[in-house]
Amino acid sequence: MSPIVLVTIAATCIYSYIGLNNAQYFEKYKFNVGAIKNRKEYMRLVTSGFLHADFMHLFFNMLSLYLFQEAVTLFFGDIGFLIIYFGSLLLGNLFSLLIYQNQPWYSAIGASGAVSGIIFASIAMAPNEISVNFLPGWLFGTLYFGYSVYMMLNPKQWDNLGHSAHLGGAFFGLVYSVVMHPQLAMSNMLFLGIMSLPLIYLAYQIFVNKKIR
Repeated sequence: MSPIVLVTIAATCIYSYIGLNNAQYFEKYKFNVGAIKNRKEYMRLVTSGFLHADFMHLFFNMLSLYLFQEAVTLFFGDIGFLIIYFGSLLLGNLFSLLIYQNQPWYSAIGASGAVSGIIFASIAMAPNEISVNFLPGWLFGTLYFGYSVYMMLNPKQWDNLGHSAHLGGAFFGLVYSVVMHPQLAMSNMLFLGIMSLPLIYLAYQIFVNKKIR
C-alpha cells in the first residue's frame, strides 16, 4: 500500500475517533448546509470527510478505499490518488450543498464521496482485476451505489450519512479517469455503465421527479 494511502486512512481513523468521542468537535466539522451557506464555514466541505457516524461506517468506507486504491495508485500515482480522493470529496459535498440548499438543517458526514471517486477510477482502469468477497469489483461498486441511492431516496431518521455525495464523487473519479487514460477507460465503459445505473436513477429522481428539494 502506498504511504499516501496509509496516511489518508490513518488520518481518517484518528479524526473519526475524535469526533465519535467529542460531540462539540463533531458538530464543528460536519457538513451542514446552514453553517456553510450562512457562516461561510467552507472547511466543512473537506473536514466532514474525516468524520463518520460509527465504527461500522468508518470500517466500511476504509475497507472499500483499501480494496480499490491499488489500481488508482498504479495508474495515476500518489498525486493522482490525492487529486481523485480530495476532488471527489469536494465535488460530492458541493453537489450535496446544491441539492439541499433549501434545507439549512441538512447535515452529513463520511468519506463516501471520496471513496466513490476512487471506486469509479479503479473500475475504469481494471474492472476484472479487482474482487471483493468473490464479487467482481464492478458488481461490488454497483451494489455499493445501489444501497446509497436507496438510502438517500428513502431516508431514515437515524441515518445522517452523506449518500448524496456519491454522485458527485463518482462523477469526478470517472471524468478524471477518462481525461488521463481515455482509451483504457472507454474500453471498460460497459462495466462503468452498469455501475452507473443506480446513480443515473438517482439523477432522474432528483432532476426530473424533483424527489429531493
